[in-house]
Amino acid sequence: MTHDHNSTHLDWAAMAPLMERQAELHSPLYTRAAAWLGELVPAVGIRRILDVGSGPGVVSTLLAEAFPAAEVVAVDVTPELLERARGRAEARGLAGRVTTLHAELPEDFDSLGDADLIWAGNSTHHIGDQRAALDAFAGLLRPGGLIALVEGGLYARHLPANVGFGRSGLETRIEAAHADWFAEMRAELPDSKDEPDDWRALLGAAGLTPSGTRSFLTDVPAPVPAVVREQIVAHFTRLQHPLGERVDAEDRASLARLLDPADPLSLHRRTDLFHLSASTVHTARKG
Repeated sequence: MTHDHNSTHLDWAAMAPLMERQAELHSPLYTRAAAWLGELVPAVGIRRILDVGSGPGVVSTLLAEAFPAAEVVAVDVTPELLERARGRAEARGLAGRVTTLHAELPEDFDSLGDADLIWAGNSTHHIGDQRAALDAFAGLLRPGGLIALVEGGLYARHLPANVGFGRSGLETRIEAAHADWFAEMRAELPDSKDEPDDWRALLGAAGLTPSGTRSFLTDVPAPVPAVVREQIVAHFTRLQHPLGERVDAEDRASLARLLDPADPLSLHRRTDLFHLSASTVHTARKG
């Protein structure tokens, strides 16, 4: 994926620890999703899997465990993330079946090779022409192969509506500001096309047969364990830059207070933090 978006640029290497913690937090979700995919296609028939936009390889190793006959290729544009993926696979005794591939999409689609299963986890929206990307994915699928496209769901929530200062509903306004940032990021991508995210229709237009959509919940109620608290702090810390002037001065002050370790109502000390989110997986099969 091309990630040089000027004001919406994402430094994937710098985000590696956060991405790894987020993926680990969602591991139960991914495990359930992989089990569902195993119901849609016979696991013994899955010999090669592409994990497109693999990041640090958390899902790559889970897919290798779910499909024990398969070679899994972790595909990403960031060398530092691929290095983490290799280390994770080796630590889990999967180095023989999990390999990595450095690729910039859409330019390098031809380098990916064919596959029985393509997992594209929140990566397609980083390609400007999503319709063309799905056409390319369809071309890589072997007959009977399956694509699992993770896009959409519900924005993660971590705070009650009333955090004890500022205006109520801070996270709702942050979500709206993030949606503006996301639209700007999409518009700045090369060859960006503005069209509805009707994934079932787009998969059908690529010549694939939609085979089901499911959403999977991650629910960590308050009080959260320390590792989840650390992830929440990192999440809000990262939001400060992209949100910028997209939220008003009062909300920026509230966010700063949430991130102040000395404040008794900060993210570092609150007892009411939680994590609640949902990820949606859209699937389609090649006839």
